[in-house]
Amino acid sequence: MSDIHQAHTALGDVAARTLANATKTVPMLGAITPRWLVHLLQWVPVEAGIYRVNKVKDNHNVEVDCSNKDERELPATFVDYEEWGREYVLNAVNTVVDVHTRISDLYSSPHNQIREQLRLTIETVKERQESELINNKEYGLLHNVAAGQKVKSRTGSPTPDDFDELISRVWKEPAFFLAHPQAIAAFGRECTRRGVPPPTVSMFGSQFITWRGIPLVPCDKLRVTKGKTNILLLRTGESRQGVVGLYQPNLPGQQSMGLSVRFMGINHKAIASYLVSLYCSLAVLTEDAIAVLENVDVGNYYDYK
Repeated sequence: MSDIHQAHTALGDVAARTLANATKTVPMLGAITPRWLVHLLQWVPVEAGIYRVNKVKDNHNVEVDCSNKDERELPATFVDYEEWGREYVLNAVNTVVDVHTRISDLYSSPHNQIREQLRLTIETVKERQESELINNKEYGLLHNVAAGQKVKSRTGSPTPDDFDELISRVWKEPAFFLAHPQAIAAFGRECTRRGVPPPTVSMFGSQFITWRGIPLVPCDKLRVTKGKTNILLLRTGESRQGVVGLYQPNLPGQQSMGLSVRFMGINHKAIASYLVSLYCSLAVLTEDAIAVLENVDVGNYYDYK
């Protein structure tokens, strides 16, 4: 009886909450990642939706002379171009967001329902964009590595020797390695085993481990399948003849680079529709701008003594 009496001597938590307002967060989405690849690429605006990569046909035919102190005749030469370079057409990532007007009218405090629906959809579209930049069968990084730029791991695990081999393939101003977080962890274990723990560098307020001064950038869009994955090394930038991202500028309803949101109207069921579109592609300007370490094992662990 004393316990029951004590329970009624003060206002309880459940009853008190009827007069209190909970502090509410915006909706959280665990699938959102930093999307470092998108941040680290140079993005080139493509006005007409088509980007053509022109190359030199054969640079060995360009003759030059280191002049001596004589009057020899100088060589005459010219640089020939490929008659038709490869053209990249921008790819579209689209979806339509539907919001019932009754929901947006009545339940938009403290957070606007339309804004949050669009925000989460845009984040998902941008995640798909990064996946396409890596895995798209037409322009994705993994499908545009030349045969001579593919490296096989010596032991199965990603080792410092393998990373040095990648650097030898992309030796002209390499920008960063791109790898799944599990692959980066596996590389860290291999370095620790050999007594060469990789140093770190700070970028964008985050810490990245490095090899030979080149950062290892994590990306979960490089898939791990049955314990195997791939690791990329890239050179970026148009002036460096590297890898560049492509986007459409000046879109109607543009929200960010290459992304637009347009109101499509309200139907007879009082549902408002918004079109979310993102136009992008990617171009590898020269073969030696990218190399891949294929089928590396991320499952090896060691007992350190």
